[in-house]
Amino acid sequence: MKIIGIDPGLNFTGFGIIDYNKGALEYLFADVITTSVKDSIEIRLAKIFSSLDLILKEYKVENCALENVFVNSNNESSLKLGSARGAAIVAVGVNLIPMFEYATNFVKKAVTGKGHASKEQVKYMVKTLLPKCKITKYDVSDALAVAIAHGSMVDYNNKIAKY
Repeated sequence: MKIIGIDPGLNFTGFGIIDYNKGALEYLFADVITTSVKDSIEIRLAKIFSSLDLILKEYKVENCALENVFVNSNNESSLKLGSARGAAIVAVGVNLIPMFEYATNFVKKAVTGKGHASKEQVKYMVKTLLPKCKITKYDVSDALAVAIAHGSMVDYNNKIAKY
């Protein structure tokens, strides 16, 4: 199953695509969509949407995983994050891809074994699990981590369904 993990942000939207097959992980592609603060919000959101739309089509993604919304104490930052997240969700929806959301602590625990792991620990484990990936920013390791967590959750649900 091809899974995309997305770590949305208005400045940097990280994404990572893996192939997950009964616990076997294969790294396919990951990168960051960068938008310029000089551009208007509609241009920045259109870039996030159109970039993800192309990627979803090119890699024939079957599932999407996102972390649940983190509400910042800064209202403006939360609104910008929500807008970027909305652009990503619409790209997923237009492509009729099922989307799953996970709590940050669940993702960290699924990848590192610790629900309060640091970003550096998550990055280290993602690199360990996917040695072919090149992680340039935490946005990429976070996106790959949520994809890995989703794969493990699918395996878990399949095992439960057999009982």
